[in-house]
Amino acid sequence: MTAPVPNSVAALVARASEPEFAAWRRNVVRLGGCTNPIHLVGGATVFDTTTGEALFSYGSDVYGGRLLTACGNRRATVCPTCSRLYRTDTYQLIRAGLVGGKNVTEAVNGHPRVFVTVTAPGFGPVHTRRERDGRVRACRPRKAGERCPHGLPIGCHERHAADEPRLGEPLCPRCYDYAGAVLWQAYAGRLWHRFTLELRREIARRVGVSRTEFVEVARLSYAKVAEYQRRGLVHFHAVIRLDGPDGPASPPLGWATTTLLADAVTAAVGRVRLMAPGADVVGARVLRFGEQVDVRPIAAFDAGERLTSAAVAGYIAKYATKGAESAGAVDGRIRQSRELVMLPVRAHVLRMIGTCWWLGGLPEFAPLGLRRWAHMLGYGGHFSTKSRRYSTTLTALRQARADHRAEQQRAFLGLADRPTVTVGQWRYAGRGYSPEAALLAASVREAGGRHGA
Repeated sequence: MTAPVPNSVAALVARASEPEFAAWRRNVVRLGGCTNPIHLVGGATVFDTTTGEALFSYGSDVYGGRLLTACGNRRATVCPTCSRLYRTDTYQLIRAGLVGGKNVTEAVNGHPRVFVTVTAPGFGPVHTRRERDGRVRACRPRKAGERCPHGLPIGCHERHAADEPRLGEPLCPRCYDYAGAVLWQAYAGRLWHRFTLELRREIARRVGVSRTEFVEVARLSYAKVAEYQRRGLVHFHAVIRLDGPDGPASPPLGWATTTLLADAVTAAVGRVRLMAPGADVVGARVLRFGEQVDVRPIAAFDAGERLTSAAVAGYIAKYATKGAESAGAVDGRIRQSRELVMLPVRAHVLRMIGTCWWLGGLPEFAPLGLRRWAHMLGYGGHFSTKSRRYSTTLTALRQARADHRAEQQRAFLGLADRPTVTVGQWRYAGRGYSPEAALLAASVREAGGRHGA
């Protein structure tokens, strides 16, 4: 925690002497340290649903004029508090699809499922860290004297440290295909969608049924997250599960095995192709996934094997709260081209952002909205997605939490034994903290961090 500003301390001391201090403090503390809360003004009334009687009313005046609600941002760099809650919800969502719970039958624990990582293809050699047998190897060993058309070495014999700033940087920026990299980012979500379709076709071919018959005997479910690599391109981590025709509640047929699913995933990834637009402008490009595909079976719950359901759920949930800033990009949208000059990013990331801005201004690429997603290096897809029948939803988890809090409120008001409904009218009135509230929120965050440790 940084040292408090004297004026903030003085303002907090002055606030403590006011009659409404206790309510104001509760309004801030209950957010758990959210960094950028939303302000609401208005009021609400609790009614008895049987008699229609108004039992209790409250307004934003009770909270010092404004009711604060958490921002709900998933990114850890924006709001550690809300991202921690998002990560917990994602963990429960992924885990429910592996071992059951949250209205998902425990029978899914015995269904075929694999943990898949698919990567982006190469658009030019970049500095990387290679390890084998516990030893760091040379970055890109090549014969001495070999150079690219621009006169730069095509190899690197250094053994980079894990925090080496050059990791992910191209050996030759002029050789690197920035247009291809940006277009791949823009189409990464569509490539995944095409992969899920191809996977169903591949399994159907292997078991000797048509694509129409496949949906009558089996169903594929998945949950995935996107993670940025140091070179600024996303790759996908996913859980893929094979169920019976009615989803997780129905057992898969005898031919549905983990080995079949794993082999089909590898084959389907290699078959996915898309043609990028703008061939007349930047040349023809066929978009596909990279050659590095990792497919690993997920062990049954408590099976004692290396890749357990809990480990997979924790791994995916961790990446659900990261964004392009993990690759060195910025976490805010770029509105005007002159902002590019002042961006605090490394050269490679700036070139990707500049390429997004350049292509985004051409009519051929207008539908991709590349300027809108320049701060994401061209990727405009969701970071966390799932198929409909994989498990519960984030909305359901949040509703369950809201219902629990409503029950606590009814118990506090002595209304636990009465059926109630809350009717409110609220409007947006800004966001953020006053200096004294920011100081209090920071102390709550610090206390929560120590408690979590």
